[in-house]
Amino acid sequence: MEKILKIFSKEYGNINQAALLLGFFALLSQLLGLFRDRSIAHFIGPSSDLDAYYAAFRVPDFIFISIASLVSITVLIPFMTSRMSQDWARPASGGASPEAKKFLSDVFTVFFTVMMLVSVLAFVLMPYLPSFIAPGFSPSMQDKIVLLSRIMLLSPIFLGLSNLFGAVTQLFRRFFIYALSPIFYNLGIIAGVLFLYPAWGISGLAMGVVLGALMHFFIQALASFGCGFFPKFSRSINFFQIKEVVLVSLPRTLGLSFNNIALILIVAFASFLKGGSISIFNLSLNLQSVPLGIIGLSYAVAAFPTLTRSYANGEMENFKNHLKSTARAVIFWSLPVTFLFIVLRAQIVRVILGSGAFSWENTRLVAASLAVFSISIMAQGLIALLARAYYAGGNTRRPLLINCASFFSIVILAQFFLYLFNQFATLRYFIESLLKVSDIPGTEVLMLPLAYSLGTIVNFVLLLFFIKRDFLKTELFISKTFFQSLSASFFVGFTAYLGLNIFSPIFGTVTFSGIFLQGFISGIMGILAGILVLHLLASEELKELIKTFRTKFWKAEIIVPPQEEL
Repeated sequence: MEKILKIFSKEYGNINQAALLLGFFALLSQLLGLFRDRSIAHFIGPSSDLDAYYAAFRVPDFIFISIASLVSITVLIPFMTSRMSQDWARPASGGASPEAKKFLSDVFTVFFTVMMLVSVLAFVLMPYLPSFIAPGFSPSMQDKIVLLSRIMLLSPIFLGLSNLFGAVTQLFRRFFIYALSPIFYNLGIIAGVLFLYPAWGISGLAMGVVLGALMHFFIQALASFGCGFFPKFSRSINFFQIKEVVLVSLPRTLGLSFNNIALILIVAFASFLKGGSISIFNLSLNLQSVPLGIIGLSYAVAAFPTLTRSYANGEMENFKNHLKSTARAVIFWSLPVTFLFIVLRAQIVRVILGSGAFSWENTRLVAASLAVFSISIMAQGLIALLARAYYAGGNTRRPLLINCASFFSIVILAQFFLYLFNQFATLRYFIESLLKVSDIPGTEVLMLPLAYSLGTIVNFVLLLFFIKRDFLKTELFISKTFFQSLSASFFVGFTAYLGLNIFSPIFGTVTFSGIFLQGFISGIMGILAGILVLHLLASEELKELIKTFRTKFWKAEIIVPPQEEL
């Protein structure tokens, strides 16, 4: 056990090394996530059972978001840092001061108690909840949701505790562990698909979720123990400190809860549609989340410390410049990806998900849904950045109100679009023809990603309006980059489309290698066309990208941020 703790307590003080490590494991986690979805699609495929599985996530996810996020890493780290000894960052110091240990034990005690009480309450009330989560399901399907949800109720407990211990691993720069945990979570679900599902059916898949959450927690706990933190149940809790943590976390938690409630209502709408509709929605949502995580969230997270420091120091010009440059980078990458996803949607879905129980009809519906989701990739990435601009200044109220408006937009639009789609045959025919799914049943599910995307765009437009008003009143902000990237993206999509028409007869559309090669080569051709257009338009972002590669960025000196920013 001692040897294991030494491995898990290794500190990556070199920021360059840590960044490479995090980047590698982030990529590995994304690949495992895609393999997880491919395994689910292969063995189960969009079906009523898979619908019940995805619907069963709603209650555990809501518990995790509404309670576990109150003790998120971004909130706990400043509280813990202020309670550490002055030389805590030095390995010889021991670091873990009695005050910091007491604080973590208090948070652990309150969090664990509340999570257990809420989970037990949810377990008891679960038979009454499916009528709200999936009112369109039959009684037998709702009973299945009850069973799966009760199994999954363990996952928010484990993930919440993992989140708590994760604050320690980040505080002591144990980046290896922090990056490793999501990989083990996906491995647990994959194990559920490959080994537990054949034995216990869809219940085995839910057990895999719990197994992944348990491994996620176990790894973070070992690292925390290696840092000298052994949380214990406190008898005398400092509730004033707990109140401070909750008040800081509450606006962010409410904002996340609005998005989760919107997804619950979308699942409720989808439960009235053709069997497999919830599966179609979730599989396409997971696919569009890949570029969002790589582009939008990466830039937003990277920019946040600088935005916070600039705002705190009153360096508003630096704050605005960094905000604008990061927003331009998100647009520069997001728009070409959007066009590629729309044009190559069938190839992407077929290569990643297309095997076993996942039929060609499933491929076309998920591909159409992915195309609809893709129109909001840029908006989602910019929302992550612009919201953090407000968080940097301590303003959590504005993003919360905008998230609330976005929530109502998504719900109202979902109902409205479903009504129009079912009542007006002309509109139905237009959308089905546009997305090439006119001969497939169940196309009404496409109205749900459309509502989600447009509601997300509403969120972005409102954030952009207030960002302009509050920080950038007289500045152009992103218009030049937007139109340059949009022009290049049009040629990216057009060239990729031509490539598909050329290479489809050559490689065929039956084998995996044929579909992969036609999509890959067409995508490369589109990207090269986009680079040429950006070069002709003298894009500053392209020049910066080329300059970065020419200066051998991996040899650049990395400036370590002050410890209080971690």
